[in-house]
Amino acid sequence: MNISKLHIINFRSYHNQQFTFKKGVNVLVGDNGVGKTNVVEAIHYLSLARSFRGTDDEDLIKKETELAEINATVNQGDIVKQIKILITKNGRKVFINGKPINKISELSNAVNVIVFEPKDVMMFRGLPKVRRNFIDISLSKKSPVYLEYISRYEKLLKKRNDILKSDNVNVTLLEANTELLIRTSETIVNYRVVYMKDINDILNKITRALAHEDIKIDVIYKPYITPNQNFYQDAKNAYKRALESDLRNKATTIGIHREDFYINLNGREIGTFGSQGENRLVALALKLTPYFLIEDEDKKPIVVLDDVMSELDTPHQKRLLEFIQKFDQVFITTTKLINDNINSYQIK
Repeated sequence: MNISKLHIINFRSYHNQQFTFKKGVNVLVGDNGVGKTNVVEAIHYLSLARSFRGTDDEDLIKKETELAEINATVNQGDIVKQIKILITKNGRKVFINGKPINKISELSNAVNVIVFEPKDVMMFRGLPKVRRNFIDISLSKKSPVYLEYISRYEKLLKKRNDILKSDNVNVTLLEANTELLIRTSETIVNYRVVYMKDINDILNKITRALAHEDIKIDVIYKPYITPNQNFYQDAKNAYKRALESDLRNKATTIGIHREDFYINLNGREIGTFGSQGENRLVALALKLTPYFLIEDEDKKPIVVLDDVMSELDTPHQKRLLEFIQKFDQVFITTTKLINDNINSYQIK
């Protein structure tokens, strides 16, 4: 998968700018603050219709204008798709080959982008929500049906929390909702268990290639209920034990929305004992794993590395550049020209 053309209008700092990109590595070079990240932000927006910087849509629209627009030509093997996204202060509209789409999952299936940005260095030291988001987004790209289960779970969770917030909790309704929540969460847990195993299988290879060292990485997933043939009953018992706490907090205190995973580096938890360099290296490797877990060559994700080179020494920069040569398309933002033989675009 690759983007051959990108046209952004009134997006962030850009009034009207067109880019023609090539397969392989594309480097956006320019001083800090000139808008390099804005370009890759637009590329990522094509995948999930949201900013990886956590910015509200309204803030993506150039000041003193009412509408931002992203247009792109996306190639999946012999299939060419035209993506158009209109961003207004009242919402957004997405078109694929001129036809409006109703679900973001349709866009997610059409364009796949993975991003590594500076704040990802703190992935293992930050909130569990950050790690869950990574797993949910990555898994949704590999198995679109997983996104449907997550959406279903979130609706059931909201309904259960609404019941808990009522002045007189309807116990019968609460139990019925909890049963549906458990059934849905069992499928999600099973998906996560398999995906974590897949990550474990590839993560060591990526980390060793980038670090050039013999290190041992273990991804350890902590499901709220251990998956087995008694999952439903075990989960039901867990919800009974948590009921008093749920009623007191007026919120669901256990479930897949509270799960987490952590990573051991050579037997020690990296978030607690790892150096910043080790955290950066493993976080980068983890962010690259989805590329290798998608089997369809035409649907391999576009990779964005935002300001990653400034944090790496020369040997690690060289190994990273060698490693990403195998990817279909990569975008790197940097303040310095990396290599004269790589496709480079000067951003001013």
